[in-house]
Amino acid sequence: MRKTKIYLFAILFLCAGLNSYAQQEPRIPEASSTQTIIQDFGLGKISITYSRPNVKGRKIFGGINPYGQVWRTGANAATTINFTENVVIEGHKVAPGTYSLFSIPNKDVWTIILNKTVKQWGAYSYKEADDYLRFNVKPINVKEKRETFTISFANSTTKSTDMYIVWDHTAVPIHMETDDDAQITANIDKLMQGEIKKRPYFNAIQYYYENNKDLKKAMQWALEAEKLEPSAPWFKLWKARIQLKMGDKAAAIATAKEGIKLAKDSNDDEYVRLNEAVIDQAKD
Repeated sequence: MRKTKIYLFAILFLCAGLNSYAQQEPRIPEASSTQTIIQDFGLGKISITYSRPNVKGRKIFGGINPYGQVWRTGANAATTINFTENVVIEGHKVAPGTYSLFSIPNKDVWTIILNKTVKQWGAYSYKEADDYLRFNVKPINVKEKRETFTISFANSTTKSTDMYIVWDHTAVPIHMETDDDAQITANIDKLMQGEIKKRPYFNAIQYYYENNKDLKKAMQWALEAEKLEPSAPWFKLWKARIQLKMGDKAAAIATAKEGIKLAKDSNDDEYVRLNEAVIDQAKD
């Protein structure tokens, strides 16, 4: 019995040792780190997964990335981009799905490629026959050096965004627009027919205002929202903005002043400033 216990203890000790060894196995970081970025866009999202090489004193475009050759747009596996909804990229409609993002750098123009084959290593097995879309954009020379290859989004609204491919002293802007205005408008109309206390007044008014839609309808919603929340300075703000956009400066100033008073009563400095900005715009 004693021998059996010793034997079991030895087995347990050995297993613990092997497990500890496995946990302590040396690891080496990737030379080009991987990043995934997600940008909310309209009703959907844009997701990009790519690897990020560094300049390391090398000549990049026209050097390690020769002009006129297909590039994986990063390092390691080809960069992938996913759209959950329809989008319009530089005037071209793109259906939802995941694509490999390749590019062909040149000094004065870049060709951007969406390829239907994903999970490719580099551009070694790239086939032009599998391209979903090709279009050209102009690169921008930037003074500040970007050591690490970066893809990012800027100027993002409910309707559009700009994706930037940036490395070394080169930036490549790619303009995207949503293709879901009809669906968003239909969603708003349906929601605004529901129970009055559950209607998304703030979002509906904001969307109509920022996208230059029916301002009379937006004003109607602002008036209804005022009645529901008479002490809310944010509805005064949007009402004033609509009035100003419709050309009624005097009414916009009067409404903004009401909004300032409500904001001060609730110690809301942000809406004091925002309503004051409407008055300044109306006086210009």
